[in-house]
Amino acid sequence: MRAFIAGVAGVMAAGIAPAQAAGPLSPTEIQETFFNGKPFTAATPAKVKFKMVYAPDGKVTREPIGKGGVKGEGTWTLNKEGFCTSWKSGKPNCFRLLTSGNNRWSVMQGATVIAIWTK
Repeated sequence: MRAFIAGVAGVMAAGIAPAQAAGPLSPTEIQETFFNGKPFTAATPAKVKFKMVYAPDGKVTREPIGKGGVKGEGTWTLNKEGFCTSWKSGKPNCFRLLTSGNNRWSVMQGATVIAIWTK
């Protein structure tokens, strides 16, 4: 119990509320933070990086940064647990977005990290 309290105190001292340490973003938070037309970086577990832009009109683009990766266009929607994307010629996939550090978020499909988003 003391270790738990010390851990919570340490997180709070760092300026991060315990619920924010690894909590999921709500659909509203996702839209305000990422789906606003401003670019951010996404990296796959294999370290392939992309410049991502989720426009407010429901469109999304990705452009590779460096070697590897494929340029793409698609659409996005929000759902009660997070968001879904559909790339041209592909089927929709849905994800949750978890805070995983300072200006760092994990894109989750089930228990698997699909990408890390940074700003």
